[in-house]
Amino acid sequence: METAQQTVLKDLVLIGGGHAHVAVIKSFGMKPIPGVRLTVITKDVHTPYSGMLPGLIAGHYDFDEAHIDLRPLSKFAQARLFHNEAIKIDHENKTVICNGRPPVPYDLLSINIGSTPRIDLVKGAANFATPVKPISRFVHRWENLLKRIIDKPGSHQIGVVGAGAAGVELILAIQFRLQNTLRDLGRSSDDLAFHLISKSEQILPGFHPSVRERFEQILNSRGVIVHQGLEAKKVDDGTLILSNSTQLELDEILFVTAAKGASWLEKSGFEVDENGFVKVEDTLQVRNHPNIFACGDIANVVKHPRPKAGVFAVRQGVALTKNLRRVLLGKRTKPFRPQKSVLALISSGNKFS
Repeated sequence: METAQQTVLKDLVLIGGGHAHVAVIKSFGMKPIPGVRLTVITKDVHTPYSGMLPGLIAGHYDFDEAHIDLRPLSKFAQARLFHNEAIKIDHENKTVICNGRPPVPYDLLSINIGSTPRIDLVKGAANFATPVKPISRFVHRWENLLKRIIDKPGSHQIGVVGAGAAGVELILAIQFRLQNTLRDLGRSSDDLAFHLISKSEQILPGFHPSVRERFEQILNSRGVIVHQGLEAKKVDDGTLILSNSTQLELDEILFVTAAKGASWLEKSGFEVDENGFVKVEDTLQVRNHPNIFACGDIANVVKHPRPKAGVFAVRQGVALTKNLRRVLLGKRTKPFRPQKSVLALISSGNKFS
């Protein structure tokens, strides 16, 4: 925490506690810059590691293993931690406007707030479906679903919209956990049904055919019903309507589809792409705002577009930290070129397939 002996010369403010910002906080804890006050503004004190979400759902990890508690980390960095939500940037006064607290001043700012699935494109989805991101809210919804199935024996139908790696992992993890939970209770899982909706003609678009074939076999062997080449068109209470007019009666509807950025970023005057992601330079500095950085899913590195994946955010953390330090010390920032390819690990739920 800030001590009476410290003189604040510059305010470095981090909005969000994502993968890249975790690296920044740790770095400033290990090597602080005298006169720089670090402030973290985050909706979630426990920041999830997205790569461990399938394992958390499947029951291979507990909550603490899959999350980073920002409180001890911020204390280690002598940072102020505001458990709050940023809703706007006031560029003229260089402050972050939050929901229900006084504005937070900044000299240097970084944004790492992740993304959410584009459920706004499907009528009724915002009211009757659950997006997987932000992960913190989804985990709470998942816990309620698990309890509901335990407390209410009988038929349960679960649907996942989106058949990329995240959607495939999620439905297999949910199936694995529910089947094992019911088995441990001495109950049958025969009344459980799982539906995976794929907009493309094949699951896992962009992956090698051998990977798709392997997971098609896994899904088929486990009885997951895959609806290929069909879009989700409308969601009612307990009903998902597909583009071929098929109506699926579902107890839970989860969306793991194309992502979008928070609307307040564009309203704050940032240049964003068609999906609401902030356009940034190679240095991770926001276009036309050299004292503001953006990273992770929320950032669109214009010259080096990459898929929305946590592995890229983790790698950005080192480059972001170095450039934040350079700005604070009056030095020039340096460009960062992300890796072109990454190792993709796709969980099949049971850890053994």
